[in-house]
Amino acid sequence: MAINITKEYPFTGKALDLDGLRYHYLDEGSGEPVVMVHGNPSWSFYYRNLVLALRDRYRCVVPDHIGCGLSDKPGDDRYDYTLPRRVDDLERLLDHLNIKENVTLVLHDWGGMIGMAWAVRHPERIKRLVILNTAAFHLPAEKPFPLALKICRDTWVGALLVRGFNAFSLAASFVGCKRNPMPAELRRAYRLPYDSWQNRIATLRFVQDIPLTPGDRNYELVNTVAAGIDQFRNLPISLFWGERDFVFDRHFLAEWQRRFPGADVHSFADCGHYILEDAGEEIVPLIGEFLDRTATKEANP
Repeated sequence: MAINITKEYPFTGKALDLDGLRYHYLDEGSGEPVVMVHGNPSWSFYYRNLVLALRDRYRCVVPDHIGCGLSDKPGDDRYDYTLPRRVDDLERLLDHLNIKENVTLVLHDWGGMIGMAWAVRHPERIKRLVILNTAAFHLPAEKPFPLALKICRDTWVGALLVRGFNAFSLAASFVGCKRNPMPAELRRAYRLPYDSWQNRIATLRFVQDIPLTPGDRNYELVNTVAAGIDQFRNLPISLFWGERDFVFDRHFLAEWQRRFPGADVHSFADCGHYILEDAGEEIVPLIGEFLDRTATKEANP
């Protein structure tokens, strides 16, 4: 790792052994647990400023999925890069840390499906939800599947671009912010863990694991999650949305609002996918205020 990110990411990470694989995570602060789940192609670095803002009064737990961030990046012979395994990993971590009540989930990108699948398994543990440009349901009917994702998902050319040239992570670091484009050093920090063919395996496998039609692997699991999340509609929920996300656009936001009509909504017309980078100076304090305001509100039984 050629660049030093200690200043931006001033944490001492921990690791859980998952059947011989190193599962890296942050565990900062104390108090009610706030579990932050990242997506693809980012890593726990995405939540760094939120952790710094909350750790004085909340316990912030932020895993790096296997193949991502500072976790191990094994080949397919040692790890099953699929949604059910991601959910199992998160469950093992939270059980290991004895996090079993009053959980706030902060979810972005693939973290929405992973985190909400875990929540549907354990609804009694969930107190609040913070939802950032993500989904826990199938592609809305009004939203075409982006061509760039289709190429990466379904073609050898896409696989070559993602693993050979780091095209997915590279592109995300440029197009993920609209209001405040990432400076070069920040783009390098996001791409830092994905510096070789082997280390980009999860970046590709995440895209290949997107279920689009009945019969696709994990399509039924997404059905189950989509049907199960409605039980959370009366919890405190806050939505933060970059409307210029080329995947998780206003169609996804509309679906969340349909499912959670009582949620607080903060939508940013000039921001993109990496909403915590694009509008972090506004959003991080708003998340803190939301958590503090709902601290004494009881979760639904």
